[in-house]
Amino acid sequence: MKNQERLRQKLGVYFVVGSQDCCFSVEETLRVSEEALRGGAGSLQLRDKGSRLSDEERYEMARALQRLCKQYDALFFVNDDVDLAIRLQADGIHVGQDDMALNEVRAAVGENMFIGISAGNVEEALAAKASGADCLGVGAMFATTSKADAGEPIGPAGLREIREAVGKDLPIVGIGGITLANAGEIMSAGADGVAIISAISRAASPREAAASLVRIVTAV
Repeated sequence: MKNQERLRQKLGVYFVVGSQDCCFSVEETLRVSEEALRGGAGSLQLRDKGSRLSDEERYEMARALQRLCKQYDALFFVNDDVDLAIRLQADGIHVGQDDMALNEVRAAVGENMFIGISAGNVEEALAAKASGADCLGVGAMFATTSKADAGEPIGPAGLREIREAVGKDLPIVGIGGITLANAGEIMSAGADGVAIISAISRAASPREAAASLVRIVTAV
């Protein structure tokens, strides 16, 4: 069964990663991901876009990432790929505005899988809430090169508007261009957590980067 309170607790530092973020290497993806989890990331999303892996290689990498998440008591999400999420029985799936409609995703994955939805404005956020989203990925917060389809930045002010519109009960993570320097702004705007790509994957020490982010998000 889904545990909404556990979801909120685990979204503080939400690491989004694929092999394209780690030199197109499965081994490096697993290494960086384990370091992030050791540093305290509570959720991990496999977003393997534009990689060079076959479907079966991606599945095997996803299984390995899922095992790491279980080892470190973190939630494991799959980006966009409903079939893969079902095959793995992932904790959750995240879909964008241009992906499968939420009601179709829910019909496919059942009631026990978390569904996260991307939202870039109040209208999208309210529609996601009305459709039964379990959490929102709101952004882009700042300009980013990690996600080509991130859209124009809405900043902390945009996140604050969305928080006021959807109320306090729906978990929100900010995403897009978030660093150690600006993560606190996102939390102060009403987020439950920060979704991170390059601030962890490109860090000299992914473990320390994750640990620093945990300290920031728990201090606000």
